[in-house]
Amino acid sequence: MSRHVPTINTARTTLRAMRPSDFDRYVEIWSMPEVVRFTGGAPRSRDLCWQKFLSNAGHWQMTGFGQWAVEDHDGKRMIGQTGFFYGARGVGEDFDAVPEAGWVLSPEVHGKGLGREATRAAHDWFDRVITGPLVCMIEPAHAVSLHLAEALGYVLMRDTVYEGAEVRLLLRKSPPQI
Repeated sequence: MSRHVPTINTARTTLRAMRPSDFDRYVEIWSMPEVVRFTGGAPRSRDLCWQKFLSNAGHWQMTGFGQWAVEDHDGKRMIGQTGFFYGARGVGEDFDAVPEAGWVLSPEVHGKGLGREATRAAHDWFDRVITGPLVCMIEPAHAVSLHLAEALGYVLMRDTVYEGAEVRLLLRKSPPQI
């Protein structure tokens, strides 16, 4: 099965397929304490990054969706990722059976609205091409991501514990009405 990863341009970012040349940057981003603070707390090892990096490519092939590399127009380099995946996290069929949204940006671009811009573009694509509900998992202390999820139309399903951390499971049945 072969699937094309679409490229999406926004005013300040490009969402594109991850390339082999992105791998060192991917490792760099996932080793930053500010990045992993709300995603398990520990920097990812290079070998775990490789597994996740390859998993993303395979996800596009198997499901027709996945995570994009987010590239800023100014620096023309990968600043993070956004998109969708099946997490199979074991937190309940109502969560695990639904595509999960995720986003992460490198700290040097935090506070500029690039995450919102890129993640909204990814959700707009999903709504046009895949359609259907989405879920996401966010630690309660991550106010910025919770605010973004709310703006994207996510509502609380329940609070639970995942891998020893308290998390909020959120559901987006459909795009928010603007």
